[in-house]
Amino acid sequence: MNTTFKSYRDLDVWQKSMRLAKRIYQVTRKFPGDERFGLTNQLRRAAVSVPSNLAEGHARFGAGEFSRFISIAMGSVAEIETQILLSNDLGYITSEISQEVLGELDAIGKMLRGLAKSIQRRRDD
Repeated sequence: MNTTFKSYRDLDVWQKSMRLAKRIYQVTRKFPGDERFGLTNQLRRAAVSVPSNLAEGHARFGAGEFSRFISIAMGSVAEIETQILLSNDLGYITSEISQEVLGELDAIGKMLRGLAKSIQRRRDD
């Protein structure tokens, strides 16, 4: 992973998490109307949280702040995973869609952990 970047938009993980957020919006459009303020809202907020926290953390001063926001983004990834599993159990999404989204979440989680380690190494140097 290239650790020299000028903008959060240069981060592959930010780009991938933006695509995931769009995908979550598309998937939740098909949820029942009575879930609009339930799982639909929760999933959308958590999905938007991942790239938003990367952007906000990058805009803060210092690697420590950025690391904290990466940690928050990782928490949102776990939240989305839980909500996708529940959505599948409730029959709101197919197993195929669930597995695709879970695969994307796994990749994003690995990328976030790698970014966090990279920032920690730079802090330690």
